[in-house]
Amino acid sequence: MTGPEDPYFYLDACATAPLRESVISCMVRAQQDGWGNPSSLHRIGCDAAESLERARLSISASLGAERSDILFSSGATESAHLALLGLAKTQSPGRLVISAVEHPAVAAAAHQLVACGWTVERWPVDAYGQIQMQHLDRLLQPPTKIVSLIWGQSEVGTLQPIQAVGEACRSKHIPFHTDATQVLSQGCPNWSELQVDLLTASAHKCGGPRGIGLLLIRQEIAERIQPLFAGGQQENGLRAGTECPVLAQGMAAAFREIASCQAHQVEASGSGIARLRDALLALLCQNDAIRLSGHPRERLPHHLSVLISDRHGQPMSGRAMVRALDREGIAASSGSACSSGRDSDSPVLAAMGVDPAWQRSGLRLSLGNWIDPATLPNINDRIQIAIDRLEHN
Repeated sequence: MTGPEDPYFYLDACATAPLRESVISCMVRAQQDGWGNPSSLHRIGCDAAESLERARLSISASLGAERSDILFSSGATESAHLALLGLAKTQSPGRLVISAVEHPAVAAAAHQLVACGWTVERWPVDAYGQIQMQHLDRLLQPPTKIVSLIWGQSEVGTLQPIQAVGEACRSKHIPFHTDATQVLSQGCPNWSELQVDLLTASAHKCGGPRGIGLLLIRQEIAERIQPLFAGGQQENGLRAGTECPVLAQGMAAAFREIASCQAHQVEASGSGIARLRDALLALLCQNDAIRLSGHPRERLPHHLSVLISDRHGQPMSGRAMVRALDREGIAASSGSACSSGRDSDSPVLAAMGVDPAWQRSGLRLSLGNWIDPATLPNINDRIQIAIDRLEHN
């Protein structure tokens, strides 16, 4: 067990990332200069409105979008609900297609649509968690009216071929939504080049503040969406409630520090962090008790997901491993942070065909630029110690 003077290693960037220094300073300035209500007509309100729109313009520049394409929300969960439920409100019930490995937020929105007369079909995935493209033509046939795929899977890191799916959806005039929350933390794709109609993300995965996210939306699609709740006419009438310029400025500052990336090269983005990830994986896999899950190449650049076993080859509890790692000075996760509080089989691993006995043995290690490569041997040693101590408890 680590002592009070030993360093603590944060390897849970997919849950949230620490605030960047530039974000903190930017938010302090914004709080001083733009703290008013952006809807107010007096000088203080106008200053706040100007701050809000400067943030929107900055984010649009980072993402290669038009300012009018960006809608602010409380986070990716709200944005995903607005994208799917808001779009469904304006048409008769049909079929929503989602992957079998969606984030709980998208799965919850899909469940709500079932109560409104929609059907939901889950796109099967292979053993790596990637959608099986042989189902493409069938799933885009009527009655499919909306398709939603997670771009970078938060639990196992696998990337989906969203450009190919988006191109097929566009040829059939089917709106296509992607949850890009984990992808945007590593690289800013060019919105104008994406074959996507709606894209959701959160600031706090990128080193920005909690409590704000965005929905990128094509203007022709925005005209077909109804808001989730009524009130004011903020965000072009699609999201009622007083906007927060301070949070918007924080998100803009975070995106300014994230390099651009090509949509087909996300696995190589993240300012070289994939090399750090691969170096840690090489150390870990010297132990036969650890094996990689998810796609070995087409995965988020900062993401490692593994299955843990004891010396007899029997699966170990991922949740117990997280607690053991914490005692050794490492923060990690046993899956999506939004569902890690439940001690149950992983639906993502189940969809990938992982044996039921192993569906609780997943461990996620997600890295950030705060990790010094020189500390990787120390991190590896602590992980091995945690496995040994957990096995002998």
